[in-house]
Order: sequence, then structure tokens, then C-alpha cells
Amino acid sequence: MAEFKPALPYTASLVLLIPRYRTIKGVPQKEYPKLEDGLCFNGSFKTYGGTEAVHNGVYSVLDTGSIETWYRPDIKGDCRVALAQTGAVYEVIGEPENINMRNQYMKFKVQRVKGGG
Repeated sequence: MAEFKPALPYTASLVLLIPRYRTIKGVPQKEYPKLEDGLCFNGSFKTYGGTEAVHNGVYSVLDTGSIETWYRPDIKGDCRVALAQTGAVYEVIGEPENINMRNQYMKFKVQRVKGGG
């Protein structure tokens, strides 16, 4: 089995936003911390441009990207990741992959939805 090597250097400054759950009137709701209260980490961030769509008369652009970083058990499928430089916030899609199950590197996809009315 070939050893995994990162495709790009981990030079992008990222901020992990871990949700807190509160129950409001019996309904659990996610609350994300402010950008300055998130946890900083480095990784590689690669985007694939945007996909344009119109749903129910609302135009939106779906930006997708891929992040590779050192393994962090606190990055989960319900988290968000922000770019420290621009403040753009992305949602983690699915569960992050623990590459080769070695707790050394991880990889996951993110998406950002921007819309206009």
C-alpha cells in the first residue's frame, strides 16, 4: 500500500466553527460561534468554481471545495470551516475521511451557498 502524501502544502489559514446545540421550544437548533471565537488550523484549500442554479425563482451559486489537513477528531460533518483571510464560511459535506485510518491526515469536501433574491 502506497503511503499518502499531501498534494499541496498546508498553507491556508482556516477557522473551525463547531456548533453548539440548544433546545428552543422543544426543537434542537445549531448555533455556530463567531469567526473570532473559532479554532485556527492550517490546511490546503482548493475550489472548483461555482455551479449556478435557479430553484423556485431564486438564483444561487454553489461553491464547492476540498480541504486536506492534519487529522483533527473535532472536525465533523456538522461543522463549518471559514477562510481566515476572507471570512467566507463553508459547510462540511458528509463526514471527513481519516486517510488510511492512521489519525495523521484527513480530507473532506465543503460547500458555500450564496444567493440573491
